[in-house]
Amino acid sequence: MKKTAAKKTVKKSIKKTVKKVAPKKTTAKKPVAVPVEQPEVLARILASLEDDKAEEIVAINLAGRSSLCDAVVVASGRSSRHVASIAEHLARRLKEAGYGTRPMNGTQQGDWALVDAGDVIVHVFRPEVRAYYDLESMWSVEEPKHTRSRKRDRP
Repeated sequence: MKKTAAKKTVKKSIKKTVKKVAPKKTTAKKPVAVPVEQPEVLARILASLEDDKAEEIVAINLAGRSSLCDAVVVASGRSSRHVASIAEHLARRLKEAGYGTRPMNGTQQGDWALVDAGDVIVHVFRPEVRAYYDLESMWSVEEPKHTRSRKRDRP
């Protein structure tokens, strides 16, 4: 009898230590609209362009519209040498800020220089070349709204 009584007391003590926990009810939280903030790299790029006296600086937000980048910056330089200088200074400043070596194209010719800053792509043009390619109007077009297509009547 002592063994059965000992087993009962052990079972009771186990029941006391193990608590029954009701499953937690999960409630779906409503999504909260978060304001889009300017990335730090974009702020550095704009500051560098202003320091180098770039003209007509335009930043176009492409977040959610392009898988290539989150923003495009278009600026003008007064001459071929100025365009190349702006791009080289920008790449150097980004490297010094810890963004690593940034790929550049077009600095040899100086008509159009491109600096790939990761999430932001920077185009620096001479004014005539910028007017010819007109990248601002291409990227500034709003995303098309999805509409239902009408079924055509067929005879």
